[in-house]
Amino acid sequence: MTNTTARATPRAVRMAQPLAREVVEEIAKQYGVCIRPIALRRLDTYTGKVETIDVPCGATLESKCPPCAKRNRQLRMAQCREGWHLDHEPVNTPDEADTYQRYLVELRADAQAWRDEAEKAGEDTTDLDAAIGDLDDEINRAGMRGTVLGRTTGKRSRSTRRRQDAPDLPKRTMSATTLGRTFTSPDGKTFRPSMFITLTLPSYGRVRRNGAPVDPSTYDYARAARDALHFSKLVDRFVQNLRRVAGFDVQYFASVEPQKRLAPHLHMAVRGHLPRAEIKQIAAATYHQVWWPSVDQVRFEGEHLPVWADDVGYLDPETGEVLPTWDEALDELDQDDDAEPLHLVRFGPQLDIQGVLAGTTDADTCIRYLSKYLIKSIGDAIDPEDEAQRLHAKRLGAALRYEPCSPTCPNWLRYGVQPKGAKSGMIPGRCRGKAHKPEHLGYAGRRVLVSRKWSNKTLTEHKHDRRTWVLEALGLPDKPTDPHRYVWRQVRPGDPGLDPIGVRLLRSVHERQRWRNHLRELEARVSGEPAQDLSATRPAA
Repeated sequence: MTNTTARATPRAVRMAQPLAREVVEEIAKQYGVCIRPIALRRLDTYTGKVETIDVPCGATLESKCPPCAKRNRQLRMAQCREGWHLDHEPVNTPDEADTYQRYLVELRADAQAWRDEAEKAGEDTTDLDAAIGDLDDEINRAGMRGTVLGRTTGKRSRSTRRRQDAPDLPKRTMSATTLGRTFTSPDGKTFRPSMFITLTLPSYGRVRRNGAPVDPSTYDYARAARDALHFSKLVDRFVQNLRRVAGFDVQYFASVEPQKRLAPHLHMAVRGHLPRAEIKQIAAATYHQVWWPSVDQVRFEGEHLPVWADDVGYLDPETGEVLPTWDEALDELDQDDDAEPLHLVRFGPQLDIQGVLAGTTDADTCIRYLSKYLIKSIGDAIDPEDEAQRLHAKRLGAALRYEPCSPTCPNWLRYGVQPKGAKSGMIPGRCRGKAHKPEHLGYAGRRVLVSRKWSNKTLTEHKHDRRTWVLEALGLPDKPTDPHRYVWRQVRPGDPGLDPIGVRLLRSVHERQRWRNHLRELEARVSGEPAQDLSATRPAA
């Protein structure tokens, strides 16, 4: 009877019916349940119990997992809000080394002395080097940051003399504070204002309202591509100059977003206040010079590409000449007194500066704006239905294809230079770096930039604060667990003991329903109002 009815239903009607599996996924999104959970098998070494637990995938992009992306956005908003208008110095003092950590360092000193003696005696130090490497790893596992040797190689640098076409900046004596100035109004109220700054790149040609160029033939795609590649370094220079002029350790929370013309720009919440004229002066005086080998001449392309030789590197296919290594190319550049940087990137004249006070609607609006695009990829700025915008993105991608994105980029072979850490199989135009992926449009830096003393917490610590609040609201204990009690193993797809994803999502939705109902009950008790309708899936208490 059922099969006959199904066959009698017209195809158009059946295709219009929602798929049950998709409805499950939509309900999971509504309840904030991860739709791509990672299954982990947990063994309790105390009881011997084995169970499978779904862990959220932790995706930050809405296109991959909307619930996880939304959760990450809310954490970032909390991080921004908590650190923006601090009125006290964040405490950031390292702990004293414990007995075991001191013992490890002393043992490391002995190991170094044994290695030095063996090397002087001309003995093989392979085993000692391996033991020292294991000891360095144990030092980090014991809770110490960095390495005992610190920097072991010299840092390559060129002259720091400012360019003649860049205005000079005032430099104030640095004070050991992260807080800005306070101002007192005539009625005696004290204010500690902060700033919200938006920085953009310069123009590459006239564009329409959708961001596509008016005349693509005159639009400077080459400069747009290089500016996007090195935008993160320009932001670093701006922060350095900002701190020098401010005279204190300026703290910031910033996000990088795409404009309609597909160029990256920066929104930055800054703790403290500087005059607008000084901010404009800092932006105008900030630049970044890229001291890399020249790419003006294409030496290898098409079928004529360098060939790899073991223990030698890449060779010219015709002459057999070994191509200069990355360090050799930079040495040659350093010896040329008339050398010019490969690229010079600066901010454009458009600059927006707003003063913001704590606890105002402006502060909340700025925080929401800062986190607006964090759940979207930079490439999401492209409207797939806008032909002009799609062609604009395609031309930008073409300009990026053979542009070196880093010292390790295979594109250096195109210009006769071996990439740093060269290895077999490198082909120009096929770099797997983040900057060359279409969804990043040349920008390979981090989307969220947070200074170390912003809220004095890591994102993990903010997650723990959120978890603690939920557990307290649900009346569940938050006791520390013995880290050696559980053994975790990832469950591979296709494992016969792993339930289908639909079943796992249904279980997670049911669990989330119980949590929500319990929270509603608690809110009703506090407010003195009767509890609202409970889910039919949960028995009444």
